[in-house]
Amino acid sequence: MRTLITLASVAFFAPTLSAAEKPNVLFVAIDDLNDWVGPLGGHPQSKTPNLDKLAKRGTTFTNTHCQSPLCNPSRTSILTGLRPSTTGVYALAPWFRTSEKFKDHSTIFQWFKKNGYSTISTGKIFHGGYPPKAERPAEVDTFGPAGVIQPRPKVKFVKTPDPIPLMDWGAFPEKDEECFDYSIATWAAKKLKEAPKGPWFMAVGFQHPHVPCYAPQKWFDLYPADKLTMPKVKADDRDDLPRFASYLHWKLPEPRLKWLEENKQWTPLVRAYLASISFVDAQVGRVLDALAESGQEKNTIVVLWSDHGWHLGEKGISGKNTLWERSTRVPLIFAGPGIAANAKCSRPAELLDLYPTLLEVCSLPPNKTNEGISLIPQLKNSKAARERPAITTHNPGNHGVRTENWRYIVYADGSEELYDVVNDPHEWNNLAKEPKFANVKKQLAKWAPAKSAAPLPGSAGRILTFDNGIPVWEGKPIGPNDPFPDK
Repeated sequence: MRTLITLASVAFFAPTLSAAEKPNVLFVAIDDLNDWVGPLGGHPQSKTPNLDKLAKRGTTFTNTHCQSPLCNPSRTSILTGLRPSTTGVYALAPWFRTSEKFKDHSTIFQWFKKNGYSTISTGKIFHGGYPPKAERPAEVDTFGPAGVIQPRPKVKFVKTPDPIPLMDWGAFPEKDEECFDYSIATWAAKKLKEAPKGPWFMAVGFQHPHVPCYAPQKWFDLYPADKLTMPKVKADDRDDLPRFASYLHWKLPEPRLKWLEENKQWTPLVRAYLASISFVDAQVGRVLDALAESGQEKNTIVVLWSDHGWHLGEKGISGKNTLWERSTRVPLIFAGPGIAANAKCSRPAELLDLYPTLLEVCSLPPNKTNEGISLIPQLKNSKAARERPAITTHNPGNHGVRTENWRYIVYADGSEELYDVVNDPHEWNNLAKEPKFANVKKQLAKWAPAKSAAPLPGSAGRILTFDNGIPVWEGKPIGPNDPFPDK
């Protein structure tokens, strides 16, 4: 019997490929998107037809976790292939190249560029203003569209406790075309039709559903307020947690559940978040349609991911910055040549794995500094074994370890949490103090990084350190009797 050797099999098994044979890569990022998408089933009413369609074409990793529950450190980790505990990037700033140690480290863009790929980027891939404009040409050939920003109403819809303009939600603007992510999709679609000769790597970064949660009214209409399913919460959920758990999200602009309930804003926020998800799903669909129309779909690896999750009342908070499931679990979907279709993998995966996986998929030389593990075994067989759990870090000394059955958290002061996520998916019952689980904790604790690099000089925004036994939040010590800010 004759064996048909296709590009799909060659891409995974051949040690080298000619430039003409190498697959393209479409690298799609969505900001602050938790598991409220069809392929993950995190919310029963979420409508994401384009992500659903992509998942049917490929493999969905249902147990993927970020390396940090904050934009800049998460994206730095993905693009460098290094953990936050290695780089010292834990905060909203700085750019990792401010470290002498990493000034010559190759990002995934540079590695692909060195190996014959055209590299193109648009939207939010790096975090906001990072890298500085002067450094961008070294990373990608095109960094556009320039000047695209989110339009905002003259007056905020919601007067949150923190008055920053970002902390808002509501039906705005009137048309899809007036939203900045629509412009990102339009630019990406145009570039796909003008794709360069030879293999290319295109990164497309969408900002929805990041706050402000704005989307045109038609997306809100998908989620009638009186029929909305709200997140399950437990009133005394934090009672069995170590005090240090609250320090990770000590004083943040995101409103607490208490404030949302008192001001009748919990349902509007959940509705706005879902509307924003459906809006960005439509923009992803426009890009994927353009890929199909370009005639390059059969030779393009599509990978879609989110940088971290988002709380909507769980554990009494909204936002991110925690080591719990709602902050760490994210969508991750691969589709394209050589990737199993309509497959789901429950093995733990890390966003850190994207860099080495894409190098192997494209038969490029490995970057030996990568700290992630290639997901090729699971892309070929979703039940293939995985040699380690997923590890999330938020500021020095705070780590979450996630397997298929357990979540273990250790904080900088040594306090712990342990959850049986199979029987307790909401992480309501902290088992860390129960003697019968001592061995489980011991085995999981081995995976937490033994050392955490100090925050890079210039780190600002959401930095927590533990200095001489005292927790310090953004430069200010937290006293043992300081109340948790519920407002």
